[in-house]
Amino acid sequence: MFSIVNSVVKKIRSIVYRIEFKQFLIDVRSKKNITYPGSVITKGIPLVDIREGSSLEIGENVTLNSNNFDYHINMHSPVKLFADREGAKIKIGDNTRIHGTCIHAFGSITIGKNCLIAANTNIIDCNGHDLSFDDPSNRIHTQGTTKPIKIGDNVWIGANCMILAGVTIGVGSIISANSVVVKDIPSMVIAGGNPAKIIKQF
Repeated sequence: MFSIVNSVVKKIRSIVYRIEFKQFLIDVRSKKNITYPGSVITKGIPLVDIREGSSLEIGENVTLNSNNFDYHINMHSPVKLFADREGAKIKIGDNTRIHGTCIHAFGSITIGKNCLIAANTNIIDCNGHDLSFDDPSNRIHTQGTTKPIKIGDNVWIGANCMILAGVTIGVGSIISANSVVVKDIPSMVIAGGNPAKIIKQF
């Protein structure tokens, strides 16, 4: 009995997914500020919000996985690609895989080729508000300043990480799960913690 119900649920999910995916493709292809050369692999439906005056560039064979059903840990949200300021840019390199991650650009976020970004990670190039210690009551009215984020080729970012404004992560490095990256990480190291520090160099 359970296997029959499970089979029906899978079929319904598949039909709903195909309808949603067709609408997603229509929405994405209609926007001139979103470019991709050919194949983008989507699992589930990502949230793509690229406002007028901003841009999204996705490389070849990029995976955007928003499907919790087949993923090895619990993924709480779909992939979210959000560029909401004039001139904001998100660029994702070839063969990169992004799982259940929010990438929010106020200015510039560049992700290299062959990167692995695990679920529930947040990559944001602005703090959202100014510190405003001279007038904390005004903090709520500020938008903060932006500093670009650059993630090099072949970087692996574990689950539940925060990558914050102004950070560069060097080629081939690994960021361990649950880390908060607030400073640059050099190439070919394992880094982790809050704030993230180098654990091992190669």
